[in-house]
Amino acid sequence: MEIKDTKPNNQGTKKFAMPRVFTYLSLVLLGSGISLAGSNLLSQSNLPSRATDKSVTSNIVAQLPFNSDSNFVTSVVQNVGPAVVRIDSSRSVSTRMPRGMQEDPFFGEFFGGRQMPNYPRSRQVSETGSGFIINSNGHILTNAHVVSGSDTVRVTLKDGRALTGKVLGADSVTDVAVIKVDAQNLPTVKLGNSDSLRPGEWAIAIGNPLGLDNTVTTGIVSATGRSSRQVGVPDQRVRFVQTDAAINPGNSGGPLLNAAGEVIGINTAIIQGAQGIGFAIPVNTAKNIANKLISDGKVQHPYLGIQMVDLSPEIKQNINSDPELNLNVNEDDGVLIVQVAPNSPAQRAGLRSGDIISKINNQSVKDSNSVQQAVDASSVGARLPMEVRRNGQNVDLVVQPGALPNRQQQQQEE
Repeated sequence: MEIKDTKPNNQGTKKFAMPRVFTYLSLVLLGSGISLAGSNLLSQSNLPSRATDKSVTSNIVAQLPFNSDSNFVTSVVQNVGPAVVRIDSSRSVSTRMPRGMQEDPFFGEFFGGRQMPNYPRSRQVSETGSGFIINSNGHILTNAHVVSGSDTVRVTLKDGRALTGKVLGADSVTDVAVIKVDAQNLPTVKLGNSDSLRPGEWAIAIGNPLGLDNTVTTGIVSATGRSSRQVGVPDQRVRFVQTDAAINPGNSGGPLLNAAGEVIGINTAIIQGAQGIGFAIPVNTAKNIANKLISDGKVQHPYLGIQMVDLSPEIKQNINSDPELNLNVNEDDGVLIVQVAPNSPAQRAGLRSGDIISKINNQSVKDSNSVQQAVDASSVGARLPMEVRRNGQNVDLVVQPGALPNRQQQQQEE
Protein backbone atom coordinates (compact mmCIF):
# COMPACT_ATOMS: atom_id res chain seq x y z
CA MET A 1 0.00 0.00 0.00
CA GLU A 2 1.44 3.34 -1.00
CA ILE A 3 1.31 6.27 1.36
CA LYS A 4 -0.23 9.33 -0.19
CA ASP A 5 -0.47 12.94 0.96
CA THR A 6 -4.57 13.25 1.43
CA LYS A 7 18.77 2.69 23.84
CA PRO A 8 18.26 2.28 25.11
CA ASN A 9 16.26 4.94 26.73
CA ASN A 10 13.17 3.69 28.54
CA GLN A 11 11.19 6.62 27.21
CA GLY A 12 11.96 6.06 23.58
CA THR A 13 13.85 9.16 22.43
CA LYS A 14 17.50 8.69 21.61
CA LYS A 15 20.04 10.95 23.27
CA PHE A 16 23.24 11.62 21.45
CA ALA A 17 26.56 13.03 22.54
CA MET A 18 28.16 15.42 20.07
CA PRO A 19 30.80 13.81 17.77
CA ARG A 20 34.04 12.78 19.41
CA VAL A 21 37.31 14.65 19.12
CA PHE A 22 38.68 12.39 16.40
CA THR A 23 35.86 13.22 14.03
CA TYR A 24 38.16 14.32 11.24
CA LEU A 25 37.93 10.71 10.15
CA SER A 26 34.08 10.87 10.22
CA LEU A 27 33.44 7.22 9.43
CA VAL A 28 31.09 6.86 6.52
CA LEU A 29 30.47 3.28 5.39
CA LEU A 30 28.70 4.75 2.46
CA GLY A 31 25.37 3.86 1.08
CA SER A 32 22.96 4.91 0.21
CA GLY A 33 11.25 27.50 17.39
CA ILE A 34 10.97 31.60 17.65
CA SER A 35 8.69 30.49 20.55
CA LEU A 36 4.95 30.89 20.23
CA ALA A 37 4.14 34.48 21.02
CA GLY A 38 0.36 34.09 21.26
CA SER A 39 -1.93 36.97 20.66
CA ASN A 40 0.69 39.44 21.89
CA LEU A 41 2.96 38.96 18.86
CA LEU A 42 2.22 42.50 17.75
CA SER A 43 2.56 44.66 20.84
CA GLN A 44 1.24 48.19 20.92
CA SER A 45 4.79 49.53 20.95
CA ASN A 46 5.42 48.00 17.56
CA LEU A 47 2.24 49.15 15.87
CA PRO A 48 2.43 52.14 13.52
CA SER A 49 1.17 55.29 15.22
CA ARG A 50 -0.16 57.07 12.14
CA ALA A 51 -3.64 56.43 10.82
CA THR A 52 -2.23 56.01 7.30
CA ASP A 53 -0.36 52.88 8.48
CA LYS A 54 -3.45 50.99 9.67
CA SER A 55 -3.78 49.20 6.36
CA VAL A 56 -0.21 47.94 6.71
CA THR A 57 -0.96 46.56 10.16
CA SER A 58 -4.15 44.91 8.90
CA ASN A 59 -2.22 43.20 6.13
CA ILE A 60 0.38 41.86 8.58
CA VAL A 61 -2.26 40.49 10.93
CA ALA A 62 -4.15 38.92 8.03
CA GLN A 63 -1.02 36.98 7.04
CA LEU A 64 -0.52 35.46 10.48
CA PRO A 65 -1.79 31.89 10.97
CA PHE A 66 -4.09 33.02 13.79
CA ASN A 67 -6.12 36.03 14.89
CA SER A 68 -7.86 37.29 17.99
CA ASP A 69 -10.82 34.98 17.39
CA SER A 70 -8.95 31.71 17.02
CA ASN A 71 -5.75 29.91 17.96
CA PHE A 72 -4.17 27.94 15.14
CA VAL A 73 -2.27 25.65 17.53
CA THR A 74 -5.51 24.63 19.21
CA SER A 75 -7.05 23.89 15.82
CA VAL A 76 -4.05 21.78 14.80
CA VAL A 77 -4.14 19.80 18.03
CA GLN A 78 -7.88 19.20 17.81
CA ASN A 79 -7.56 17.95 14.25
CA VAL A 80 -4.36 15.91 14.56
CA GLY A 81 -4.35 14.84 18.22
CA PRO A 82 -6.69 11.85 17.78
CA ALA A 83 -4.28 10.35 15.21
CA VAL A 84 -1.26 10.52 17.57
CA VAL A 85 -0.73 7.35 19.59
CA ARG A 86 1.36 6.06 22.45
CA ILE A 87 3.56 3.05 21.73
CA ASP A 88 4.75 0.69 24.47
CA SER A 89 7.11 -2.06 23.34
CA SER A 90 9.06 -4.70 25.18
CA ARG A 91 11.67 -7.23 24.21
CA SER A 92 13.51 -10.01 25.96
CA VAL A 93 17.27 -9.56 26.37
CA SER A 94 19.43 -12.56 27.17
CA THR A 95 21.67 -12.31 30.23
CA ARG A 96 24.15 -14.72 31.72
CA MET A 97 26.72 -14.79 34.42
CA PRO A 98 30.21 -13.89 33.20
CA ARG A 99 32.11 -16.96 32.07
CA GLY A 100 34.97 -16.16 34.42
CA MET A 101 32.67 -16.42 37.42
CA GLN A 102 31.38 -19.78 36.25
CA GLU A 103 34.87 -21.23 35.88
CA ASP A 104 36.62 -19.61 38.85
CA PRO A 105 36.91 -22.14 41.75
CA PHE A 106 36.73 -19.25 44.21
CA PHE A 107 33.07 -18.74 43.53
CA GLY A 108 32.37 -22.46 44.05
CA GLU A 109 34.10 -22.30 47.43
CA PHE A 110 32.22 -19.09 48.23
CA PHE A 111 28.99 -20.99 47.89
CA GLY A 112 30.27 -23.83 50.05
CA GLY A 113 30.80 -26.23 47.20
CA ARG A 114 27.13 -26.04 46.32
CA GLN A 115 25.93 -25.34 42.86
CA MET A 116 26.04 -21.66 42.17
CA PRO A 117 22.63 -19.97 42.08
CA ASN A 118 20.93 -19.69 38.73
CA TYR A 119 21.00 -16.24 37.22
CA PRO A 120 18.07 -15.01 35.14
CA ARG A 121 18.67 -15.98 31.55
CA SER A 122 16.69 -13.05 30.18
CA ARG A 123 15.19 -9.76 31.21
CA GLN A 124 12.51 -7.54 29.75
CA VAL A 125 13.48 -4.17 28.29
CA SER A 126 10.67 -1.68 27.70
CA GLU A 127 10.45 1.35 25.45
CA THR A 128 7.82 4.07 25.36
CA GLY A 129 7.44 6.31 22.35
CA SER A 130 4.94 7.96 20.08
CA GLY A 131 3.55 7.40 16.61
CA PHE A 132 0.89 8.64 14.22
CA ILE A 133 -1.71 6.96 12.04
CA ILE A 134 -1.16 7.49 8.32
CA ASN A 135 -4.20 5.69 6.97
CA SER A 136 -7.56 4.56 8.32
CA ASN A 137 -6.63 0.88 7.87
CA GLY A 138 -4.19 1.05 10.76
CA HIS A 139 -0.70 1.79 9.43
CA ILE A 140 1.32 3.79 11.96
CA LEU A 141 4.66 5.55 11.52
CA THR A 142 7.17 5.68 14.37
CA ASN A 143 10.91 5.38 15.03
CA ALA A 144 12.76 2.14 14.46
CA HIS A 145 14.55 2.41 17.79
CA VAL A 146 11.20 2.40 19.59
CA VAL A 147 10.10 -0.99 18.25
CA SER A 148 13.12 -2.79 16.77
CA GLY A 149 13.45 -6.34 18.08
CA SER A 150 10.27 -6.06 20.13
CA ASP A 151 8.37 -9.13 21.23
CA THR A 152 5.21 -7.17 21.96
CA VAL A 153 3.93 -3.77 20.84
CA ARG A 154 0.91 -2.07 22.38
CA VAL A 155 -0.66 0.97 20.72
CA THR A 156 -2.87 3.24 22.83
CA LEU A 157 -5.14 5.70 21.06
CA LYS A 158 -6.17 9.05 22.47
CA ASP A 159 -9.69 7.73 23.06
CA GLY A 160 -8.25 5.10 25.40
CA ARG A 161 -8.39 2.07 23.14
CA ALA A 162 -5.38 -0.26 23.47
CA LEU A 163 -4.53 -2.31 20.39
CA THR A 164 -1.89 -4.91 19.63
CA GLY A 165 0.58 -3.73 17.02
CA LYS A 166 2.60 -5.72 14.52
CA VAL A 167 5.93 -4.34 13.26
CA LEU A 168 5.83 -4.57 9.47
CA GLY A 169 9.40 -3.35 9.16
CA ALA A 170 12.03 -1.20 10.85
CA ASP A 171 14.94 0.52 9.12
CA SER A 172 17.76 1.44 11.50
CA VAL A 173 19.62 3.42 8.83
CA THR A 174 16.87 6.06 8.72
CA ASP A 175 15.25 5.18 12.09
CA VAL A 176 11.82 4.71 10.49
CA ALA A 177 9.39 1.90 11.32
CA VAL A 178 5.83 0.96 10.36
CA ILE A 179 3.36 -0.71 12.72
CA LYS A 180 0.03 -2.25 11.73
CA VAL A 181 -2.97 -2.51 14.04
CA ASP A 182 -6.15 -4.43 13.31
CA ALA A 183 -8.71 -1.62 13.19
CA GLN A 184 -10.74 0.32 10.65
CA ASN A 185 -11.92 3.92 10.21
CA LEU A 186 -9.12 5.31 12.37
CA PRO A 187 -8.33 9.05 12.52
CA THR A 188 -5.38 9.96 10.31
CA VAL A 189 -2.84 12.73 9.76
CA LYS A 190 -2.11 14.63 6.56
CA LEU A 191 1.46 14.43 5.28
CA GLY A 192 3.13 17.66 4.17
CA ASN A 193 6.16 18.39 1.99
CA SER A 194 9.42 18.61 3.91
CA ASP A 195 11.37 19.64 0.81
CA SER A 196 9.71 23.07 0.93
CA LEU A 197 10.53 23.77 4.60
CA ARG A 198 12.25 27.02 5.49
CA PRO A 199 13.85 28.06 8.79
CA GLY A 200 11.48 30.24 10.80
CA GLU A 201 8.31 28.31 9.99
CA TRP A 202 6.08 27.23 12.85
CA ALA A 203 6.69 23.76 14.30
CA ILE A 204 4.29 21.88 16.58
CA ALA A 205 5.25 18.62 18.31
CA ILE A 206 2.71 16.20 19.74
CA GLY A 207 3.73 13.10 21.67
CA ASN A 208 4.15 11.39 25.00
CA PRO A 209 7.31 12.87 26.58
CA LEU A 210 8.31 11.22 29.86
CA GLY A 211 5.06 9.28 29.80
CA LEU A 212 2.89 12.41 29.76
CA ASP A 213 0.44 11.47 27.04
CA ASN A 214 -0.77 13.93 24.40
CA THR A 215 1.68 16.70 25.28
CA VAL A 216 1.89 19.64 22.86
CA THR A 217 4.91 21.91 22.41
CA THR A 218 5.54 24.65 19.88
CA GLY A 219 8.48 26.44 18.30
CA ILE A 220 9.94 26.98 14.87
CA VAL A 221 11.94 25.11 12.29
CA SER A 222 15.44 26.17 13.33
CA ALA A 223 17.30 24.66 10.37
CA THR A 224 16.99 22.05 7.65
CA GLY A 225 19.44 19.62 6.08
CA ARG A 226 21.41 18.85 9.22
CA SER A 227 23.71 15.95 8.44
CA SER A 228 23.85 12.80 10.53
CA ARG A 229 27.39 13.70 11.48
CA GLN A 230 26.31 17.11 12.78
CA VAL A 231 23.58 15.53 14.87
CA GLY A 232 26.00 12.93 16.24
CA VAL A 233 24.59 9.79 14.60
CA PRO A 234 27.01 9.03 11.71
CA ASP A 235 25.53 5.55 11.29
CA GLN A 236 22.27 7.03 10.03
CA ARG A 237 21.54 8.54 6.62
CA VAL A 238 19.13 11.38 7.17
CA ARG A 239 19.17 15.13 6.50
CA PHE A 240 17.47 16.16 9.73
CA VAL A 241 15.05 19.01 10.41
CA GLN A 242 16.16 20.97 13.48
CA THR A 243 13.55 22.54 15.75
CA ASP A 244 13.41 24.35 19.08
CA ALA A 245 9.99 22.88 19.92
CA ALA A 246 10.58 20.98 23.16
CA ILE A 247 11.33 17.31 22.46
CA ASN A 248 11.93 14.95 25.37
CA PRO A 249 12.29 11.20 25.93
CA GLY A 250 9.03 9.64 24.79
CA ASN A 251 8.48 12.09 21.91
CA SER A 252 10.29 9.69 19.57
CA GLY A 253 8.11 8.69 16.66
CA GLY A 254 5.59 11.49 17.16
CA PRO A 255 4.76 14.03 14.47
CA LEU A 256 6.32 17.43 13.92
CA LEU A 257 3.63 19.60 12.30
CA ASN A 258 3.42 22.89 10.45
CA ALA A 259 0.87 25.64 11.07
CA ALA A 260 -1.57 23.94 8.68
CA GLY A 261 -1.48 20.74 10.74
CA GLU A 262 0.49 18.77 8.15
CA VAL A 263 3.21 16.37 9.27
CA ILE A 264 6.63 17.67 8.25
CA GLY A 265 8.78 15.24 10.22
CA ILE A 266 9.08 12.41 12.74
CA ASN A 267 10.58 13.55 16.04
CA THR A 268 13.59 11.37 16.70
CA ALA A 269 16.60 12.83 18.48
CA ILE A 270 17.84 15.17 21.16
CA ILE A 271 21.44 16.06 21.88
CA GLN A 272 22.46 15.22 25.40
CA GLY A 273 22.97 18.32 27.53
CA ALA A 274 21.47 20.69 24.95
CA GLN A 275 18.30 22.73 25.40
CA GLY A 276 16.03 23.93 22.62
CA ILE A 277 17.66 21.63 20.05
CA GLY A 278 15.68 18.71 18.69
CA PHE A 279 15.69 16.85 15.41
CA ALA A 280 13.11 15.22 13.16
CA ILE A 281 13.31 12.92 10.16
CA PRO A 282 11.89 14.81 7.14
CA VAL A 283 8.49 13.40 6.25
CA ASN A 284 9.44 12.94 2.58
CA THR A 285 12.25 10.63 3.65
CA ALA A 286 9.99 8.80 6.09
CA LYS A 287 7.26 8.40 3.47
CA ASN A 288 9.65 6.84 0.96
CA ILE A 289 11.03 4.40 3.53
CA ALA A 290 7.57 3.54 4.86
CA ASN A 291 6.27 2.64 1.40
CA LYS A 292 9.14 0.16 1.00
CA LEU A 293 8.62 -1.29 4.48
CA ILE A 294 4.92 -1.81 3.82
CA SER A 295 5.49 -3.46 0.46
CA ASP A 296 8.73 -5.39 1.11
CA GLY A 297 9.28 -5.38 4.86
CA LYS A 298 12.82 -4.04 4.40
CA VAL A 299 14.87 -1.35 2.68
CA GLN A 300 18.08 -1.77 0.73
CA HIS A 301 20.57 1.08 1.09
CA PRO A 302 23.38 1.48 -1.47
CA TYR A 303 26.87 1.51 -0.04
CA LEU A 304 30.44 1.71 -1.35
CA GLY A 305 32.53 0.68 1.64
CA ILE A 306 34.88 3.60 2.24
CA GLN A 307 36.04 5.85 5.03
CA MET A 308 36.35 9.45 3.88
CA VAL A 309 37.13 12.86 5.27
CA ASP A 310 36.85 16.47 4.12
CA LEU A 311 40.37 17.78 3.70
CA SER A 312 41.72 20.97 5.22
CA PRO A 313 45.34 21.98 5.92
CA GLU A 314 44.96 20.94 9.56
CA ILE A 315 43.39 17.57 8.77
CA LYS A 316 45.98 16.99 6.06
CA GLN A 317 48.72 17.48 8.67
CA ASN A 318 46.98 15.15 11.15
CA ILE A 319 46.58 12.43 8.54
CA ASN A 320 50.15 12.65 7.27
CA SER A 321 51.48 12.44 10.84
CA ASP A 322 49.42 9.34 11.71
CA PRO A 323 51.67 6.28 11.12
CA GLU A 324 48.71 3.88 11.23
CA LEU A 325 47.12 5.50 8.17
CA ASN A 326 50.34 5.41 6.16
CA LEU A 327 49.13 8.10 3.76
CA ASN A 328 50.96 11.00 2.16
CA VAL A 329 48.38 13.61 1.22
CA ASN A 330 49.57 16.49 -0.95
CA GLU A 331 46.31 18.46 -1.37
CA ASP A 332 44.63 20.81 1.07
CA ASP A 333 41.01 20.30 0.05
CA GLY A 334 38.68 17.70 -1.41
CA VAL A 335 37.12 14.44 -0.20
CA LEU A 336 39.87 12.00 0.73
CA ILE A 337 39.32 8.24 0.83
CA VAL A 338 41.10 7.19 4.00
CA GLN A 339 40.34 3.49 3.84
CA VAL A 340 38.60 1.01 1.56
CA ALA A 341 36.79 -1.94 3.12
CA PRO A 342 37.96 -5.39 1.94
CA ASN A 343 35.69 -7.10 -0.59
CA SER A 344 33.55 -3.98 -0.85
CA PRO A 345 32.08 -2.47 -4.04
CA ALA A 346 34.69 0.29 -3.77
CA GLN A 347 37.57 -2.17 -3.70
CA ARG A 348 36.16 -4.17 -6.60
CA ALA A 349 35.90 -0.95 -8.62
CA GLY A 350 39.57 -0.13 -7.99
CA LEU A 351 39.23 2.71 -5.47
CA ARG A 352 42.24 3.10 -3.18
CA SER A 353 43.18 4.76 0.08
CA GLY A 354 44.57 8.20 -0.76
CA ASP A 355 42.25 8.79 -3.72
CA ILE A 356 40.49 12.16 -3.69
CA ILE A 357 36.93 12.07 -5.02
CA SER A 358 36.25 14.90 -7.45
CA LYS A 359 33.12 13.75 -9.34
CA ILE A 360 30.28 11.27 -8.89
CA ASN A 361 27.84 10.58 -11.71
CA ASN A 362 29.55 13.37 -13.67
CA GLN A 363 28.72 15.91 -10.95
CA SER A 364 31.43 17.70 -8.97
CA VAL A 365 31.50 17.01 -5.24
CA LYS A 366 33.10 19.29 -2.68
CA ASP A 367 32.44 17.53 0.63
CA SER A 368 31.56 14.16 2.11
CA ASN A 369 27.90 15.12 2.44
CA SER A 370 27.72 15.57 -1.32
CA VAL A 371 29.25 12.15 -1.82
CA GLN A 372 26.79 10.61 0.63
CA GLN A 373 23.80 12.17 -1.12
CA ALA A 374 25.01 11.02 -4.53
CA VAL A 375 25.35 7.43 -3.37
CA ASP A 376 21.99 7.53 -1.55
CA ALA A 377 20.39 8.73 -4.79
CA SER A 378 21.75 5.72 -6.65
CA SER A 379 20.49 2.16 -6.37
CA VAL A 380 21.96 -1.21 -5.52
CA GLY A 381 23.71 -2.70 -8.55
CA ALA A 382 23.48 0.46 -10.68
CA ARG A 383 26.51 1.85 -12.51
CA LEU A 384 27.90 4.89 -10.72
CA PRO A 385 30.68 6.73 -12.58
CA MET A 386 33.35 8.33 -10.39
CA GLU A 387 36.37 10.50 -11.01
CA VAL A 388 39.19 10.60 -8.48
CA ARG A 389 42.56 12.34 -8.32
CA ARG A 390 45.39 9.88 -7.77
CA ASN A 391 48.99 11.03 -7.58
CA GLY A 392 48.05 14.22 -9.38
CA GLN A 393 46.25 12.41 -12.21
CA ASN A 394 42.50 12.11 -12.91
CA VAL A 395 41.29 8.51 -12.90
CA ASP A 396 37.82 7.44 -14.11
CA LEU A 397 36.13 4.47 -12.47
CA VAL A 398 32.69 2.86 -12.37
CA VAL A 399 31.35 1.58 -9.05
CA GLN A 400 28.32 -0.64 -8.58
CA PRO A 401 26.95 0.05 -5.08
CA GLY A 402 26.09 -2.98 -3.00
CA ALA A 403 23.36 -3.43 -0.40
CA LEU A 404 24.43 -2.33 3.06
CA PRO A 405 24.60 -5.52 5.15
CA ASN A 406 23.38 -5.65 8.73
CA ARG A 407 26.86 -6.56 9.87
CA GLN A 408 28.23 -3.29 8.51
CA GLN A 409 25.42 -1.33 10.10
CA GLN A 410 26.51 -2.82 13.42
CA GLN A 411 30.13 -1.89 12.75
CA GLN A 412 29.09 1.71 12.14
CA GLU A 413 27.32 1.82 15.48
CA GLU A 414 30.34 0.53 17.41
